Amino acid sequence: MTLFDEHPLRQALNDEVHARPSIPLRGPTRISYLAFVHDEGGGDKEHRHLQQLARQLDIALPETRNGHLLLDAGDFRLKWERHTEFSSYTFLRDVGDDEPEASTALLSVPAAWRKDIPGKLMVASHVAVLSAHTHPAADRLEQLTDPDKLAVISRFAEGAGWIFTDFQIHDGFSRFTVIDERLKRRQAGRNIQRLLEVETYRTMALLAFPVAKSVGRLLGQAESELANLMEAMGRADTPGDERDILARLTRLAAEVEQSVARTTYRFGAAAAYYRLVQQRTADLRELRYEGFPNITDFVQRRLAPAINTCAATARRQEELSARIARNSQLLRTRVDIALQQQNQELLGQMNRRAKLQLRLQETVEGLSVVAITYYASQLVNYLAKGAKSYLAPVTPDALTAISIPLIAATVAFSMHRMRKALTTESPDTH
Repeated sequence: MTLFDEHPLRQALNDEVHARPSIPLRGPTRISYLAFVHDEGGGDKEHRHLQQLARQLDIALPETRNGHLLLDAGDFRLKWERHTEFSSYTFLRDVGDDEPEASTALLSVPAAWRKDIPGKLMVASHVAVLSAHTHPAADRLEQLTDPDKLAVISRFAEGAGWIFTDFQIHDGFSRFTVIDERLKRRQAGRNIQRLLEVETYRTMALLAFPVAKSVGRLLGQAESELANLMEAMGRADTPGDERDILARLTRLAAEVEQSVARTTYRFGAAAAYYRLVQQRTADLRELRYEGFPNITDFVQRRLAPAINTCAATARRQEELSARIARNSQLLRTRVDIALQQQNQELLGQMNRRAKLQLRLQETVEGLSVVAITYYASQLVNYLAKGAKSYLAPVTPDALTAISIPLIAATVAFSMHRMRKALTTESPDTH
């Protein structure tokens, strides 16, 4: 314990460096390796399945929540690891020098338990680790005389051991033969683990290749449709045509973006797996044996074109998405300009209507002045007739005639003030 306030993850992060050590070999060994792609809810299923094996073998129940364990069942050892997309089971069985090379580590594993491992099998490999004293590499090299048969020969760990394989699946398993010339126990374990990781990551990386071929067909159709839409955009004469092209571009953009969302993870995972393959093959520290490819040569020649295809498809997809976005923006700009022109024409028409309405209003106002003056002068006339005895010598008609201009001026001035008050904003209204 320290006197400092520790981060809660400090110990867990430090232990993670030591969490997945390689298993040291104890001489001639048979190794069987299985990798299963996860099913939905696979974590709980694997946990229960491993505990079932422990109860069946009458050993302590393993702790699996850290995503890895090493279980020693006596007749065999099991190393289990859970990764992001798959889980791996490595079974090891120590054998004598006289054990047949074709024997496997699975012979000691309960068959019913083995059959029910959760997930979909992706990688299955048998590795026979032999001693150079009883199985010298020279004897095996003399047998590899058929030029039509694929043979990959690797002198790994700077010549301390040999690997023979053809990377083919025989009876459901790929097979590797490792001849130990001067490997140390942990060195042998590390290199066998690297070999199995190369096989696993190579296969997982190739999951993206069928996706790339499928997406390639979609991209070819989308690129052809985009070219046709661009030609149609150049010939578009009316805003309606442009809006129709924009709708088709939007639909095409949605299809491409859906493809991007569906494949981005797969292509990214393929690139990550490929980098791991390159790292593991480099860690094998191979020496070339004349006339035969080694593991690095085989993997690079067979895997690199597929990964390059995936990377090219991903770039092509992103570039197509960007092109559609640029063309859509260009077309939207054209549509917006057309709409602005229509709006300007509409505003001009509204302005002309407003001027006509103003003129009509002024005409109505003039007629209103005449009407109000007429009715007001009639009132004056009625009043003058009623009071004519008091107005002598002015007659009612003369008084009415005199009042008409005064009434008209007063009405016109009042209406002018009223219109001015309505059209002029007063400071008190802010």
